[in-house]
This record gives sequence, C-alpha cells and structure tokens, in this order.
Amino acid sequence: MKLYRLYRRQPLRLSLSEAWDFFSSPHHLNDITPEFFNVRITSDVPGRIYAGLLIAYRMKAVFGFPMTWLSEISHCDEPNYFIYQQRIGPFKFWSHEVRLTEQGQGVVLEDIMFYAMPLGWLGVILNQLLIADRLDRIFAVRRDYIKAKWGSDD
Repeated sequence: MKLYRLYRRQPLRLSLSEAWDFFSSPHHLNDITPEFFNVRITSDVPGRIYAGLLIAYRMKAVFGFPMTWLSEISHCDEPNYFIYQQRIGPFKFWSHEVRLTEQGQGVVLEDIMFYAMPLGWLGVILNQLLIADRLDRIFAVRRDYIKAKWGSDD
C-alpha cells in the first residue's frame, strides 16, 4: 500500500479561539471546499467536536458522481488540534490532522494528511492523473477563502 503525505501551512490573522471555532466546525466545510464537490452533512453534528464523533457527508468528489463519506474525529485537543479519519469513503486510508499554533499576533494553521488509494496500481495512476490535483485544488480554494475573509501573512 503506497501512503501519500500532504502538508500545508498557512499563517492566519485570527486568535486561537477564533481559528478553532471556525476550523473545528464541520458546518464550515462547504465554505472552504470547491463548489463542484457540493458537500452536505447528513448526520446530526453537535456544536463542538469530540473524539469519537462520527460525521456523515454526501458529496460529488469524482466525475460528479455522488458518494458518501463517514469520518470519525479520532483525536481532539481543543484548541490545539484534531484528527479525523475516514471510516467509509473512497480512499483505502485517510487521516487528516488540523493543527493550530499561536505565533506572533495570530495563528499558524497546519494540515497534515496521509492517504492511500484503493485499486492497487490503478489507484496509483488515478492519484497521479486526478486525485492529487483535486486535493491541491481543495487547499487552494481554502487558502483563497481565508485570505478573502481574514487576510493571511503567507
């Protein structure tokens, strides 16, 4: 199984509590994801996340086909970081850590993701041709949203 790693870092002009309130809320996911994904939460989600929380989504991730994604908040250390992992979805493995660290007058947002593709060698090709680019696009949209909403020091 080939494991891919993505890392993104973005300074934010927000307090730690403001950043946590925004990025830890699944309700903001559609704001920071490209429109063509059409992400919808289909499960009840409380006001605050916690370790063990399951969140179900519907989205159009590949070629416009609707799919279900079930993730679990596996670790949560408010207001420093949380990790969610795919339980049901398109990847063989998916883990995404969102880390917030105070720095100067703001916060640094770090995303550390590991994922593995299904389908063996075909999954490797799909990643090269489509998936890696889609993931880059997701984070480009989020970076632009953050800059427009709060400004950024990057």
